[in-house]
Amino acid sequence: MIEYLSANMWQLWAVVAVLGLILELSSGDFFIICFAIGACGAAIVSPFGNVYLQLGVFALVTLLSIFLVRPFALRCLHRGEENRVSNADALMGQTGVVSETVKAGNFGRVTIGGDNWKAVTAGAADIPVGTRVRVVGRESIIVTVEAIDGNQ
Repeated sequence: MIEYLSANMWQLWAVVAVLGLILELSSGDFFIICFAIGACGAAIVSPFGNVYLQLGVFALVTLLSIFLVRPFALRCLHRGEENRVSNADALMGQTGVVSETVKAGNFGRVTIGGDNWKAVTAGAADIPVGTRVRVVGRESIIVTVEAIDGNQ
């Protein structure tokens, strides 16, 4: 068994590379994939050298990947994420339809993108059911809305 593995180390490196790719799918930070790239490098040199050469190539290619490939991948694949709003902050400026009358000084309900949100009105007038509204503010999970012109 040991003789077979030493003669076919590329298979072991291929398994390490595939495991690294599978683990990368669960993390998504492009760190574990660098080890998979290093294992591919070691698999390439395995027919030509001993285990120490393979380990050296694995370490060298992994380090080069961490310092060269990873920053490039993060820059390309996560472009603009620092400016991307998410969750309730993404509601700002969105339009929706009143599903339960929003009374001035009280709460109502608004459907925005298929989700139903608790809402208050930005003005002093009630907003009736069926009126198209725009989100102008948010306090926790309660959105502040105003009627879109022509719907009041």
